[in-house]
Amino acid sequence: MKTQTIGDLSRWVGQTVELQGWVMARRSSKDLVFLVMRDGSGLCQCVADRSTLGDAMYQEAEDLTQESAFWCRGEVVADPRQIGGHEVRLSEIRTLHLSKDFPITPKEHGVDFLMDHRHLWLRSKRQWAIMRIRNTLIMAIHGFFQDRGFVQMDAPIFTDNACEGTSTLFATDFYGHPAYLSQSGQLYGEAMAMAMGKIYTFGPTFRAEKSKTRRHLSEFWMIEPEMAFCDLKQNMDLIEEFLRSVVGAVLEKNRLELELIERPIEPLQKVTQAFERIPYEEAVQIIRGERLVNGQSALDVLRDDLAQVRLSIEETRAEISDREAKLAQPGLKKGEIGHHQAQLQAARQRLDQAEEQVRNLPQWIESAANFQAGNDFGGSDETVLTRLFETPIMVFNWPHEIKAFYMKRDENDPRWAKGVDVLAPEGYGEIVGGGERETNLEWLVDKIHEHQLPMEAFEWYLDLRRYGSVPHSGFGLGLERLVAWVCKLPHVRETIPFPRMYGRIAP
Repeated sequence: MKTQTIGDLSRWVGQTVELQGWVMARRSSKDLVFLVMRDGSGLCQCVADRSTLGDAMYQEAEDLTQESAFWCRGEVVADPRQIGGHEVRLSEIRTLHLSKDFPITPKEHGVDFLMDHRHLWLRSKRQWAIMRIRNTLIMAIHGFFQDRGFVQMDAPIFTDNACEGTSTLFATDFYGHPAYLSQSGQLYGEAMAMAMGKIYTFGPTFRAEKSKTRRHLSEFWMIEPEMAFCDLKQNMDLIEEFLRSVVGAVLEKNRLELELIERPIEPLQKVTQAFERIPYEEAVQIIRGERLVNGQSALDVLRDDLAQVRLSIEETRAEISDREAKLAQPGLKKGEIGHHQAQLQAARQRLDQAEEQVRNLPQWIESAANFQAGNDFGGSDETVLTRLFETPIMVFNWPHEIKAFYMKRDENDPRWAKGVDVLAPEGYGEIVGGGERETNLEWLVDKIHEHQLPMEAFEWYLDLRRYGSVPHSGFGLGLERLVAWVCKLPHVRETIPFPRMYGRIAP
């Protein structure tokens, strides 16, 4: 018999299958052992019954430990109460490897411990689900662009120039020549679009910001389409269609994974609604509480948030005390202990997040009330703005001084650059940055001087304006920020298999 995968069990209901995988969890009762198996494709409960297996094989099932590898044969039974909607009632089992003292247990572990054991943490149910959702997003991104006639092309990782200045670049030596790890493939994308019409790049990018915020990684994956004969409005239309498409793919394919990470899907379903498009000047008024949205002031919403978080802290502390008291009671069964430990760990994580919010919210309220027009938005400003909207919002027409040198100035009002930032709701902030590219050669040269960039490094880029220049636009989307929003994660470190960020380069 050919070995099957858990992900295909729905095809084999009522039939006998062979599976092989690892023990994610185990519990037992009189003459029964319940094993949660994972094989990479899914999760399912395997039931070992002494009366069916006999004493020897039943004992083998009893001896299996967390992360032991095993093979089994059994009948597939549909059961919506079980993880994955099925269970396998075993007729045969064989140990492939017996794991000893797996370091990640149901008890509470700190973030540093889990990050130090990232190579093992990836096996957990939550991390498995997140990586599956990440995979769906990656494939949906490729499908979206390929179906619309875009050509995937690759920008170099080694560059001799800075796309947006050198302050956040990793410098390296390229055969005796100074070089940098790319912070964006966008400039090269423009050149490729002039050859192919519509292209997208999808690759690693690097930022050397010494920042430890929940949204920063030093190495991350960027999707950057560029389109010839495309203006800002067309670009914004494409971004909206793009986000709607890839989030829709997750809602279609990853309901189990979203359920496992306890991600409410209602906010994601609202991506089908039209995105709000707000000029920068109006966005500033909203942040400062000077303009209401649906009768609400941003500052009042934040004050309500603060009151609610303080209330939740009291409730969570009471829950923690209650769980600790229950764990201290004698005579608890192993399953009860595991349940209370898991709930206690979740409650403590919620408490940590809530206490961080209580520290941050008063600062955000003050910062929003005193925001100075002409400044770029910080993370807290984006959070303030997105609290008033249920869909992603597009902030466009930015002060040209705070945007990249290649951003096109508005011909009718040169104070503004034709850029757009897309901010995800639920406080997640910027996930897309883009805009129309400058085609005026003289203005572009002036901006290169203004940003104090080396002109000789950009001569090839200026050639794109000398030979067949046309209106063109594009955008960049950080994959990890998209995953964080879709999964509603508190930190981007869980969005990539092995995160690289300030202070961490291992494992």
